Amino acid sequence: MFDLTPWMERQLAQVEDALSRWVCAEAPAGLGEAMRYAVLDGGKRLRPLLVLAACEAVQGQGEAALRAACAVELIHAYSLVHDDMPCMDNDVMRRGKPTVHVRFGEAQALLAGDALQALAFALLTPEDGVPPAMQARLCRLLALAAGADGMAGGQAIDLASVGRQLDEAQLRQMHRLKTGALLQASVVMGAACGQPDARAQQALAQYGAAVGLAFQVVDDILDVTQDSATLGKTAGKDAASDKPTYVSLMGLEPARAHARALLADAHAALDGSGLQDTRALAALADMVVHRSH
Repeated sequence: MFDLTPWMERQLAQVEDALSRWVCAEAPAGLGEAMRYAVLDGGKRLRPLLVLAACEAVQGQGEAALRAACAVELIHAYSLVHDDMPCMDNDVMRRGKPTVHVRFGEAQALLAGDALQALAFALLTPEDGVPPAMQARLCRLLALAAGADGMAGGQAIDLASVGRQLDEAQLRQMHRLKTGALLQASVVMGAACGQPDARAQQALAQYGAAVGLAFQVVDDILDVTQDSATLGKTAGKDAASDKPTYVSLMGLEPARAHARALLADAHAALDGSGLQDTRALAALADMVVHRSH
């Protein structure tokens, strides 16, 4: 039986240490402080964990995977900083503390997000230690997942959908881009730190897609079943903002059933991957669906 807890503790320790080293406080005019506030001491670190688990599954290069893990987390953190601002979701709490624009002001929050995004790609392109071809592939995967065909595009659809009725296909497409693209990219980037065959690559991409969508379905469920203190962010925000969610579209119990079906899809993809050890990936999928915050 695979015990996820000690595995996670080991991985998280190296991720936290690397983020603390690489997100420097010395950036001018207090910018470094805002960047560190946005990244450190909070968050589930699911995306870095997916990178590292996928790299392990394909027996890939550890240095490349750690850099990719931190790069993905920086993109995620920057997106939260910008999403929370008044011009977007206008939220005041994130990870159990005031959002960056509340703590540092809107201009500094905007710049902190910009700087975190740039730093992510700097981490992926060290002068040595990671082969240039691997650097280029990792940069491309992350850029595609973060841009108009991924996270930013999904956020644009989300903002344009306030007060509108979406069908299940439209909602799935929005979340496939907004949330799912970066989660799937985490898995695919971890795999890109090794040399998996085509069968394994396809299976891991399918696994990442299922986990990415399951994460959002569960997020929608938690938004209506948990309080703000448990979530570390404002509960009920989607309903208050009249945003379409899986719960508003399907109902609570059908949404839970959908999350369980996506979990089964994730496990089926791993079972068909041909990889010898996918236990960490399987356990992370379980954690995503059964989490309480």
